[in-house]
Amino acid sequence: MQWVLAAIPALFGVMFFVSCSHKDNTDSPQVYAADVPLVILDTDIGSSTDDLFALEMLYRYEEQGRCRLLGVVVDREGEQNSAFTDVMNTYFGHSDIPIGLVRNGIDNPVVWIDYAHVAYMQDASGQPMFRRTVNDYSALPDGWQLYRQLLATQPDHSVSIVCTGFLTCLAQLLQSRGDGYSPLSGVELVRQKVKCIYMQGGVFGEAEEPDFNFAQGADFALEFFRLWPTEVDMVFSPMEVGQMVEYTPKQVVGDVSWTDAHPIKQVYMTCNCNTGQRMWDVMPTVQAVDGDALFTLSGRGTVTLTPECATIFSSSETGNCRYQIAGDTAWAASMLEKIRTFNKMH
Repeated sequence: MQWVLAAIPALFGVMFFVSCSHKDNTDSPQVYAADVPLVILDTDIGSSTDDLFALEMLYRYEEQGRCRLLGVVVDREGEQNSAFTDVMNTYFGHSDIPIGLVRNGIDNPVVWIDYAHVAYMQDASGQPMFRRTVNDYSALPDGWQLYRQLLATQPDHSVSIVCTGFLTCLAQLLQSRGDGYSPLSGVELVRQKVKCIYMQGGVFGEAEEPDFNFAQGADFALEFFRLWPTEVDMVFSPMEVGQMVEYTPKQVVGDVSWTDAHPIKQVYMTCNCNTGQRMWDVMPTVQAVDGDALFTLSGRGTVTLTPECATIFSSSETGNCRYQIAGDTAWAASMLEKIRTFNKMH
């Protein structure tokens, strides 16, 4: 697979406010501790609803001074998915968070719940229901370019990447060459700047089964696993971990009781979300910010991806890979309560 990776600095679209955001952006700047996690979210937003809660929780963590969300990389093609991300950023008062968009990614991946149209909804008077900030989505940088821009300015070994979707932009990043942001290649830049990547994905057990996210774009996934530097830690969150945490449509709608003009609530009010959605993507997000203490983890090892996109784990004390192990019902209940508490905030 060939991608054009010209070393051209990313050009951001002209930004504007349609009107004031949900949160008052005149608040004094957030003060962060020196060791607060620096996070980039890489998401296939526009299909499953767990991505929405992962993003919402990062906003809440940032408001509490517990992380800095450096940027959002949208790894599902289509400007409508960037528009929904823009709605989320603007509604929650984080319109300054940059967005990158995958181009030359996966053609027509599976869409479980098609909710991107919510970004363009109108209220009863015919006015936009949700404010947006980006004027021209076509001018957003490619996701791999935004990665290079963000990573180049951060301290060494400081950035945590949370990948809840496909490996398109990450593969393109690793293939990239030095540019105006950094003379380092993509592999060297990741090796120098990234502390850990937390991924929703992986199937670990006796049977060799393909992982859904990886198999949607097998060429990208194979390239990612081939190039990812072994010095940088990887933590996988298999589906069975988030599968235990069910946030039902009735609970979601009921927890946002103060308004209907809420982007996540509108997704649940206007789309069929009663499809067995679980909080898969929230699990790597929580670990990236709260650390390992809330999870049971495997020992260290290495992970090899087969051509069929099965993940083969081999134990090794010096390996850079670990994976989450599903908790019990009490653990699942406490994790659900954390998600609900964040979603009830306004």
